[in-house]
Amino acid sequence: MRKLLYILLLLLPIGGIAQDTAKISLVFLEHSETLSFDEERLPDAQILRGDVRFRHDSVLMYCDSAYFFEKENSLHAFGHVHMVQGDSLEGFSDVLYYNGNTKMARMRRHVKLIHQETILTTDSLNYDRVRNIAYYFSGGKIVDDLNTLNSNWGQYTPDNHQAIFRGDVKLVNPNFILTADTLGYNTETYQSDLVGPTQILYEEETTILSTKGWYNTQSELSMLLDRSRIIHVDGMTLTGDTIYYDKHNGYGRVVGHIESTDSTNHMTLYGNMGEIWETNNRAYVTDSAMLIDWSDSILTYMHADTLWSEDIPYQTYSLILRDSILIDSVMVAQNPDTLWQDTAYQQVRAFHNVRIYREDMQAVCDSARYHGQDSTLTLFGLPICWNENNQLSADLINIYIRNGAIDYMHGIDNAMTIRHEGNEDFNQMAGKEMLAYIRQGEVYLVDVKGNAETVFYPREDDGTLIGVNRTQSSFIKLYITNRQIDHVVFTTATTGVMIPLDQALPAEKKLSGFFWAEDERPRQPQDIFLHPLRTQRPNKTTISAAADDEEEEEEENASTNKRQRNNNSRNNR
Repeated sequence: MRKLLYILLLLLPIGGIAQDTAKISLVFLEHSETLSFDEERLPDAQILRGDVRFRHDSVLMYCDSAYFFEKENSLHAFGHVHMVQGDSLEGFSDVLYYNGNTKMARMRRHVKLIHQETILTTDSLNYDRVRNIAYYFSGGKIVDDLNTLNSNWGQYTPDNHQAIFRGDVKLVNPNFILTADTLGYNTETYQSDLVGPTQILYEEETTILSTKGWYNTQSELSMLLDRSRIIHVDGMTLTGDTIYYDKHNGYGRVVGHIESTDSTNHMTLYGNMGEIWETNNRAYVTDSAMLIDWSDSILTYMHADTLWSEDIPYQTYSLILRDSILIDSVMVAQNPDTLWQDTAYQQVRAFHNVRIYREDMQAVCDSARYHGQDSTLTLFGLPICWNENNQLSADLINIYIRNGAIDYMHGIDNAMTIRHEGNEDFNQMAGKEMLAYIRQGEVYLVDVKGNAETVFYPREDDGTLIGVNRTQSSFIKLYITNRQIDHVVFTTATTGVMIPLDQALPAEKKLSGFFWAEDERPRQPQDIFLHPLRTQRPNKTTISAAADDEEEEEEENASTNKRQRNNNSRNNR
C-alpha cells in the first residue's frame, strides 16, 4: 500500500513543492505510464516507460522512456525526445542527458533544435540553459528562411540569434556560396561576421575574398577590411584596405592602398581613396592616384590628382550579307540586312597635375583623356611631351597609339618642338599644327603645317657650328635618320637667312615663345609623383621687335656706361 501511494504521488503534478529550498531547482516527473526499479543494474534510478514527461523550471521534456535519478536531479531520456522551452525553442533527438543542477542538456543522435525560423541539425548537441547557448562539435547544419550553413563546430545563442562556426564553414544562399574556416552569423539580421579567410562566390559573376569584416546575406551590403579583394569574371579586380561594397547595386567605396585591375584592357589603377560602379565598369581613384597600362611591353605610368576609368557605350552599324555571290571580284548581296550592335570602349580621364612616364615618351599637363576606341591620348592645359632630346609643346596634344606603341603625336595651336643639341644650342620648329611621327621609339619625321618657322644650327662635317639658320614657310617637313637631321623640305613661300654664330643676337637664336622645361620632365616611373613648378611660357613676340628691344637695350647700356665714364673723369679732376 505504501509503495502504491508512493507511485501515485510521483505521477501526480506536485507543482512547486520545495522549489526554492535551495538555489538549485528540482526536476519534476509529471507523467509516466509505468515506473519500475532495478536495484542491481540501476540502483539509484527510476525506470519510466510510456509517454514520459518531465518539467524543470520553464522547460518540458517528453520521451518514450527514461531513467530518472531523483537524488542527482538528472535524467536520461530515450526515444522521440522532445524538449520545449517557452514558446520559441524546441529540441528533438533520440537521446537526452539532462542535469537539473547545471541545467545542461546533452542531446544525441538525429538532433534538431528549432528557434523561430531557424533550424539546427546535428548528431550531437549540448545546450547550456544557464548561458542559453547551444553548441555542436561533430558537424552540424543551420537553416533559416534565407541560408543553409554547414560546419564542423558551431555555437548558437537563441537570445540574440548569434552563431559562430568553425571548420569547413559553408553558407549556401540562392545567389552565392560563402566558405570560411571561421564565421559569425546572426540568423535575425542575416549578417555574417568575417573573422578569418573567407570566400564569397557568385557563380559566373563575382568572387569576394576577405579575412575580416561583415557581409549581410540579405541586403548584400558588406564592409571588408584587411586588404580584401573583389574579383569579377570580366577581368576586373578590386583590392583595398577597407571596402564598403553594395553587391546588389554594384557600388563600392574603397579606402587605403587601392589596386583596381582591368585584365581585359591591361590596366591597373592605384590610389588611397576611390569608388566603383559596376554597371558601366566605372571607377575613380584619388590621393596618390596612379595608372599603369601594361597592354604592351612598354609600360605607361600616369599620375594625377584624380583618375577616372569607365566603359563608354556606343553603337556600331554592321552590314550582314546573306546569300552572297562573287562576280568579277565584286561581292553582290542579294538580301542585305542591317543590325545595330551595342558595344563599349574604355575611357580614362585624368584631372590636374598630370604626369606621364613611358620609356619612349614622357609628358606633363593639367588634364588628360584616353579613348580606347581609337587608342588616343589627349593632353590639355599647357601640355609638354618629351622623346629622346626632343620637346613638343602646344595648346593641345593628341598622342596616337598603335599596337601598344606611340605612332605619332599631333600638337594643335602654338605647336613647337625643340631638340637640345648641346650647350645653349637648340634646334627649333614651330607652327599652327605639328605632327611628330615615331618609329621604334624615335622621331623620324616632323610635319609642320601653317605659319611654320625653324631655327637650326647647321654644322660642318667635323661638327663645327656654321651659324644660325632661320626659315619661314607655310609647310615644313623635317626628316631624321639615326637621330640626326637628314633633310628638310619647304613648301610654298619660303624665306630664310643664315646668321654667323658670332653675329647672332640672342633673340635670333630662339623662336618666339621658346621655353625649355627639362626640369618638369619625369625621368623614371617614380618621378610622376614629383610636383615641380610649371615653366612659365613666354608671350610670343616678333623677331624684329625682340631684336629692336635688344638693340635699344645695348644702346642704353652704352649710353649709361658713357655717362658713368664722364662722371668718373670729372670726379678725378
